[in-house]
Amino acid sequence: MNIAALLTSAGINIAVCVVLFSLYSVLRKQPGNVNVYFGQRLSSQYSRRLDQCLERFVPSPSWILKAWETSEDEILATGGLDAVVFVRILVFSIRIFSIAAVICTVLVLPVNYHGGERMHTHIPFESLDVFTIENVKEGSKWLWAHCLALYIITLAACTLLYFEYKSITNLKLVHIIGSPPNPSHFAILVRSIPWSSEESYCDTVKKFFSYYHPSTYLSHQMVYKSGTVQKLKDDAEQVCKVIRDASLENTCKPSFTQCWCSGGTTNSFKMISNEIGIDSVHGRMGYNDKHLDVRKKECPAAFVFFKNRYAALIAAQTPQSSNPMLWVTDLAPEPHDVYWSNICIPYRQLWIRKIATLVASIVFMIVFLIPVTFVQSLTQLDKLQKMLPFMTRMLKKKFVVQVVSGYLPSVILVLFLCAVPPVMMLFSAVEGSISRSGRKKSACCKVLYFTIWNVFFVNVFAGSIISQLLVFSSVTDLPTQLAKAVPSQATFFTTYVFSSGWASLAIEVMQIYPLLCNLFRRVILRIKDDSQGGSLSFPYHTEIPRILLFGFLGFTSAILAPLMLPFLLFYFFLAYLVYRNQIINVYIAKYDSGGQFWPIAHNTTVFSLIVAQVIALGVFGLKRSTVASGFTIPLLIGTLLFHQYCRQRFLPVFRSNSAKILVDMDRRDEHSGKMGDIYDHLRSAYNQSSLMQDASNQPQCFSHHEDKRNDMSSEDIEKGKEIIQKDDRPWYVNRTLSSKAVLGAK
Repeated sequence: MNIAALLTSAGINIAVCVVLFSLYSVLRKQPGNVNVYFGQRLSSQYSRRLDQCLERFVPSPSWILKAWETSEDEILATGGLDAVVFVRILVFSIRIFSIAAVICTVLVLPVNYHGGERMHTHIPFESLDVFTIENVKEGSKWLWAHCLALYIITLAACTLLYFEYKSITNLKLVHIIGSPPNPSHFAILVRSIPWSSEESYCDTVKKFFSYYHPSTYLSHQMVYKSGTVQKLKDDAEQVCKVIRDASLENTCKPSFTQCWCSGGTTNSFKMISNEIGIDSVHGRMGYNDKHLDVRKKECPAAFVFFKNRYAALIAAQTPQSSNPMLWVTDLAPEPHDVYWSNICIPYRQLWIRKIATLVASIVFMIVFLIPVTFVQSLTQLDKLQKMLPFMTRMLKKKFVVQVVSGYLPSVILVLFLCAVPPVMMLFSAVEGSISRSGRKKSACCKVLYFTIWNVFFVNVFAGSIISQLLVFSSVTDLPTQLAKAVPSQATFFTTYVFSSGWASLAIEVMQIYPLLCNLFRRVILRIKDDSQGGSLSFPYHTEIPRILLFGFLGFTSAILAPLMLPFLLFYFFLAYLVYRNQIINVYIAKYDSGGQFWPIAHNTTVFSLIVAQVIALGVFGLKRSTVASGFTIPLLIGTLLFHQYCRQRFLPVFRSNSAKILVDMDRRDEHSGKMGDIYDHLRSAYNQSSLMQDASNQPQCFSHHEDKRNDMSSEDIEKGKEIIQKDDRPWYVNRTLSSKAVLGAK
């Protein structure tokens, strides 16, 4: 690819961006699109501008100024801590690649261009390979410039990572302390509750925690089966019950049979519906029948509430049974973050589901090699002419060559990659995540691994190694093979930044799919109500992998092909404005993971630095620069040590809340008298409203615990042994246990 092809690709994407941004600045002013670009909460603000007819149809950059002026506190209040972390990732990318762009443009790019390996031509027809490290001849003394640039970029990245990690950690702690009381701090999720034929799960949970946590246990809320299948099943059972009761009623009334046989008009069904009403059916049902119906709907899972945060933390992190497959406890997610359909999944199935999703992900990655290989065939026109001889004449035209080699491959790859996030989100749901944020975090990791593997490694190997039939004889060959392959694919990565970066931001700000749905509702369905708008949550599982992928490409190509860095830096500046606008106007934070995406960004950045150093080590070896290779090894070791230090220093804060903070919060609420209000709020915090209507006649499981301690045995409580007792102790208590029984033997 030459400069003209690169400029052609850049020009096409710039034109697309300008058109879409201008169109967005007009569409956002239309009253009918308020629910698409602002949500229901801002509809009244923009309804006052209906009289400014001319201004509504004139593009303006006012949204850019508003996004730039928005403070971090406003983003925290609007989008939560995850939104702040997302913006911090962009800020970090802007800072580090500003440094990299200046260093590599001033120091590395002239060395690559004047390396002496290739003959130079007119600039528009100059090959992009002359700007890469491939143009530097072997044994060149100027390779110290690349090594120095690598040191500066690595040290700057580690320094910025450390301060960002420290700042986000402090922000997370301040956010926890200063936020209103969170019900999830007082609750744990208990799964794999042992089954009993004598008592319901509700009674089992109450007696277990009343015995083992008598001073801190407050109450609990059972989880009931939910979902479309369960509702259909309940409706079918209700219909069968009504038909059964009707048939019993008919056998007692011979007049009904006579009327039915006479052939005359009858009000039989009307009579049945009147006589066999809800009250009549409930009158026939005894308490035992209703109790059995309740037990059928119960899942072996419950939210258990404690009197203080510290007790909930200890209960969640301490095994409750000698059998690790029973009484499994986890910290409860926030009420709006609960993924209800996965809580009822049997705990014993989770490891099978994880293995199945891992195998499915690997198979999906293998199948995706087909479009990636096809994309790489477009970047090599000589092979494309051999595969498609009828296109030989067309490929001789300069403009067609520039479009096919510079624009088309990255666009095709982007279109195929659009199917990846939904598939990975499905895999993450099948895994059994108990929270929506956990599912989105799992999907984010899967999409990140998938895109880095397919966009970088598979493209590199498919474009260079596989086509040359080269294979790895050992792991030590990896730096050498990457050093040979990555510089030749740097031009493709540059065009990928255009198509997947710049164009994706324009599509993101346009909100094409919600806009079409809104147009369909208003034009076809004639629905003018905006109450259904503003329900989108931020797609972290698609946007964070994209940003981190561009950061990975930037680090690995910084000293190899520095011409990419200015285009990449422009993408991060544009993304900073676009995503801030989307956070404050479009997306609504329904739940928050508490900044759990920052460790993913940190780990990916460190991995990018290590891969860049490994590639540089291979390049210096190919160029026979022993000095540069020797200085790269200490840098690699130092990066690994830095990563390990950050894991020990900051990562535990993101995994669990500290006891000191929770105890201080408990004492503060006790002194201010808020505990009573918090306990009252816990009654309805984790209520499944859709199922509570069906279970309105169920016995109330949420009850405060009376501080009474019964004489129970731990092993029988864990296993759920059934014995008959006359006092108020649980059904699973056995006073005499042998040593084998304590160890779990039958």
